[in-house]
Amino acid sequence: MTQVHSTAIVDPKAELDTSVKIGPYAVIGPHVRIGAGSTVGPHCVIEGHTTIGRDNRIFQFASLGAVPQDKKYDGEPTELVVGDRNTVREFCTFNLGTAQDAGVTRIGNDNWIMAYVHIAHDCQVGNQITMANNATLAGHVEVGDWATVGGLSGVLQRMRIGAHAMIGFASHVGKDVPPFMVVDGHPLAVRGVNLVGLRRRDFSAERIGAIREMHKLIYRQGKTVEEARSALAALTAQLPEAAADISLMDAFLATSAAGIAR
Repeated sequence: MTQVHSTAIVDPKAELDTSVKIGPYAVIGPHVRIGAGSTVGPHCVIEGHTTIGRDNRIFQFASLGAVPQDKKYDGEPTELVVGDRNTVREFCTFNLGTAQDAGVTRIGNDNWIMAYVHIAHDCQVGNQITMANNATLAGHVEVGDWATVGGLSGVLQRMRIGAHAMIGFASHVGKDVPPFMVVDGHPLAVRGVNLVGLRRRDFSAERIGAIREMHKLIYRQGKTVEEARSALAALTAQLPEAAADISLMDAFLATSAAGIAR
């Protein structure tokens, strides 16, 4: 049977797999579903229409599924959906979505989320993300797979962080951050390519070389975004082994509403 500490309060309508463990003084609401192998630490509060997948480890004092910090929220049955194998450290806060967006705050799989991280309403967080202590995502932020957000960094509403990007410590993210780039500072500035991250993920020398060429086209030749996109199309013909990476970058640039970090 589900292992629920005697001091925890679990609503009888909550749906918990039989292998779930709930720690002392935790509170689990009626619309919560938690998958197999997940553990919830002491004093956590999980409420709202919240679905949590398999093998997540949620440390003490986390608050998941609370109503959005948005004055327009009027009690709509919006959701928080958390995938599988995530580590959620102490005092993290993940909020429900809002009716003004898709209505779902979504966090993917295999993410490493450190203490005091805030993920606001309607954020869409991918897989294999690292968010260091006190990193904060405002509402409607999108974070691509394998991105890293440094400690004490703040990401403004509706910004996008591309896959494999790295946000340095205590940065102010007020522009979209293209895939594969390293940025930091206030004002935010691109420092180069995330070479350490790409090598750790076994990117080939050819793919890394192509990404460095993309960096030059976008940031070192004085091109506009549209000019850079045209150059990327030519680069695909020259470096077919990196076609998927180039396509990822081109799609990101094409859909940037806020403008990209420079």
